[in-house]
Amino acid sequence: MSATSEAEVFTPFERVEQAVDWINSLIPVGIRPGLERIESMMEQLGQPQRRLKFIHVAGTNGKGSTCALLTSVLINAGYDVGTFTSPYIEKFTNRFKYNNEDIPDETLVSIVNQLRPIVEEMAETPLGSPTMFEVSTAVAILYYATVAYPDVVVWETGLGGRLDVTNIVTPIVSVITNVGHDHMDILGDSLEKIASEKAGIIKPGVPVITAVEQPEALAIIRQTAVERRSALYVMNEQFKYSSVRSIENEQTFAFTGPFRNLEHVSITMNGAHQLKNASVALMVIEVLRQYMAFIIDHEPLLEGLNRAAWPGRLEMVSLEPRILLDGAHNPEGAETLAQALRDTYRYEKCHIMMGMLSTKHHRDVLRHILPLATTLIVTEPNFRKKQDAEALADLAQEMLKQESNKPEIIVEPDWHKALDRLKGMTAQDDLAVVTGTLYLISDVRSYILYNKESEKGW
Repeated sequence: MSATSEAEVFTPFERVEQAVDWINSLIPVGIRPGLERIESMMEQLGQPQRRLKFIHVAGTNGKGSTCALLTSVLINAGYDVGTFTSPYIEKFTNRFKYNNEDIPDETLVSIVNQLRPIVEEMAETPLGSPTMFEVSTAVAILYYATVAYPDVVVWETGLGGRLDVTNIVTPIVSVITNVGHDHMDILGDSLEKIASEKAGIIKPGVPVITAVEQPEALAIIRQTAVERRSALYVMNEQFKYSSVRSIENEQTFAFTGPFRNLEHVSITMNGAHQLKNASVALMVIEVLRQYMAFIIDHEPLLEGLNRAAWPGRLEMVSLEPRILLDGAHNPEGAETLAQALRDTYRYEKCHIMMGMLSTKHHRDVLRHILPLATTLIVTEPNFRKKQDAEALADLAQEMLKQESNKPEIIVEPDWHKALDRLKGMTAQDDLAVVTGTLYLISDVRSYILYNKESEKGW
């Protein structure tokens, strides 16, 4: 049966909840690396991705912040910008932004009704059903190519790079923020293997910007760029930054690049790692200005960088008591959070609430977090593959056996109750931190800011 005739037996969705529920019904299909299904969908739809200009952003950490910085600068310079990111923090439509506004509900419904017969028909073939993320990516492409028509799309990878469904596009610039230990069950058990997967987004002749520092990972990226004849801009080689001043909610740095130097660049994002992300974004903008005729004047550039924000990453969501959210879900993220807690924030006591997924490197995350905690409240995210709170607490206790200064460890699997305990113990001069998986962060953020549950998801 053809996709057209199949559509005739469907009752079209009318409400956005129906469309989102249908996409989420594909979650059990799982993660299936490979481009065969998205290639087939794009072919049936007339290759809409070829009508768009993409900035493709990969990396273990910092992808979302880099996308937010790029989006903010480009919008501020007068460009219409699509931004596709994951996971979403509050609701499903957060993934698909146009000029920082979510896709309209009625547009999502219309696009899903267009895709549904193609997906259902493919499910009956040897290719099997497209995954939730594949369908979400197809939605993004159709939205930008047939409805919104942005000047450029800031395009974040989902997982890895080479076999990630977002790699269906040929961008105008590629970005690899960094390489770290995450998703090793899928991407490989060494930095070289992970770097090789992320280097898969490098396309022939397309310039690449990276802040990767480990020699073994950088060697892979350098080799791939040479093979594909892509100009490579490496932090601390072709461009670099130096911190000028850093206080809470304001960091200033100097940027040195191949085309010009900027003495005072300011961002409101917190954490030393955001200086790297901002420098990477700035190098991308410089390449767009120098080689691709993008008109981005000095003042809009600086204003755009300063205005950029990214929810759930060193985000202060309450002042009484002070509650800081940070989705530090892997060792590199935890190290970054720990550095910020030492360098950026001032407090008498630090009370930390944590919930993780079972697939993560708990010991290496705790190694960075435990020395800074006066209290550690271990809880559980309301999400599949959650790590048992008791088991996580046991690991923390085991790691503290030889330590003289031990935080109090509290086990509270219900995150609502854990949050209440966190608030109750945080005095005026203390700092409360909620960290771990972004699925916990999204729930806590929605609850504190809007007093409602989030529609979190990958």
